[in-house]
Amino acid sequence: MKYAAAVSTLVCAALAQPALAQIERSTMLGVAPSVLKVEAVSAEGRFQLGSGVVVRRGKVITNCHVTRKAQRIDVVRAGVRWPVARQSTDIDKDLCLLDVPRLEGEGVPIGRSLELKPAQDVVALGYTGGVGVQLSDGDVVALHPYRGSAVVQTSNWFSSGASGGGLFNAAGELIGILTFRLRGGSKHYFAAPADWALAMLDDEARFAAVAPIAGQSYWELPIDSQPYFLQAAALEQGRQWEALDQLALRWMREEPGDPEPLHLRGVAREALGETDAAQRHYKQSLVLDPGYSRSWARLAYLYKREGQLGEARSAIAKLAALDPKQAREIAAELEKP
Repeated sequence: MKYAAAVSTLVCAALAQPALAQIERSTMLGVAPSVLKVEAVSAEGRFQLGSGVVVRRGKVITNCHVTRKAQRIDVVRAGVRWPVARQSTDIDKDLCLLDVPRLEGEGVPIGRSLELKPAQDVVALGYTGGVGVQLSDGDVVALHPYRGSAVVQTSNWFSSGASGGGLFNAAGELIGILTFRLRGGSKHYFAAPADWALAMLDDEARFAAVAPIAGQSYWELPIDSQPYFLQAAALEQGRQWEALDQLALRWMREEPGDPEPLHLRGVAREALGETDAAQRHYKQSLVLDPGYSRSWARLAYLYKREGQLGEARSAIAKLAALDPKQAREIAAELEKP
């Protein structure tokens, strides 16, 4: 009975937090016309379908993996087709900026991904299935600093036809370009930071005629050459805990101010049954960033398993201030025997 009462307190504490506001549909209706279908045709006549977002009059951003084999590219909206005259490419970041001279309409505003917060509501818009523009609700799962900005990991579901589509915040700002997903999880959807496109917009010298593109983006490289956050995701999915710990240790030494490698060391040590070490690493990550919600969530579960209900309540309270939705979900889980 004491245990049930304690867990009930956790649930009430989480439910007392204000719920996240849903993004207004009117805002999304306003930006939806800026999301276009991209049709890329190779020299052999093969089609690759994707999505793109108008970011300036006559300029559409998409993924290079959509257009890389193209000899001809068109953008399409409501059955109207516009030919692409030129493109500017950054294959490493998987971003291609299309020049569409006859396309009318102003572009959407571009926001900064580094200003996002975990658990923040976001909406994905893209041509999932290649038929019509689809909307997917979700939230920010994590932000991964990379190349001067942050790759955005979200829970917004999308498929290959939506590649190059837009991730928007509540203000209707484009904060990400839907790019790739990892298998094995419902929250492994990744968007390139939209602010990477800003330098491309102001560099006319980078534009060239539409033609096939050589090279690979950061997420297509061999696993050992990918950014640490993607290597870690692969090791975690493969349950390679010692390898994950060693990767996180190397990452921590190279980037001592980043809480993510410390968090991942905690995940690895917890999976290996080393509870004290796991707690220590989670707490160290929170020293670097008291708002790192992923460590508060892991601590709540860990404390509960160890019978440390007071500490579990405290972790839930901290999490509720950062991510009310996840706090409610965890509190409900902790209530189960």
